[in-house]
Amino acid sequence: MVRMETPVCDFGRPAIDFALPGVDGKTWTLTDCKGEKGLLVMFICNHCPYVKSIRERIVRDARELKALGINSVAIMSNDPTEYEEDSFENMQKVAKEYDFPFPYLFDESQEVAKAYGAVCTPDFFGYNADLKLQYRGRLDESRKEQVPGARRDLFEAMKQVAATGQGPEEQIPSMGCSIKWKDTAK
Repeated sequence: MVRMETPVCDFGRPAIDFALPGVDGKTWTLTDCKGEKGLLVMFICNHCPYVKSIRERIVRDARELKALGINSVAIMSNDPTEYEEDSFENMQKVAKEYDFPFPYLFDESQEVAKAYGAVCTPDFFGYNADLKLQYRGRLDESRKEQVPGARRDLFEAMKQVAATGQGPEEQIPSMGCSIKWKDTAK
């Protein structure tokens, strides 16, 4: 496991379109996923201990953000040939087990992760109603081990985006496992 941190938010960078298969059997695009006030794009996976430790909080925040007009989408870009736990079938199981209130998509080619500049799982990209980047930070201050009363950085930032269209200037990077890129030398 290689621990990584996300880069600083590139405010105003436009969201990149995609057409990816979801665990629900549907192909999803950026437009399909967008909410009235914005969109949270999350790069996650099944095997990463950082993601495993926050799945319930991701689901909670996605449900609460939806009520504010911010939709969410999760994208899995790891190479499942090296990490069986990240297979499409296991993605379906995890989405069902945690009752994901958002599409869970498979980026088999890894082109979407590369286009977004995703570096780790979890990696959060928060967009406003115009699909301009406003947040690139952590879920909350508790990191892997949940801390009671921890500041909910992502939720508070996206709540601000829903209300004003702008994210906070101060953002703390997300931390997680590196994306497992395919070995193109094979």
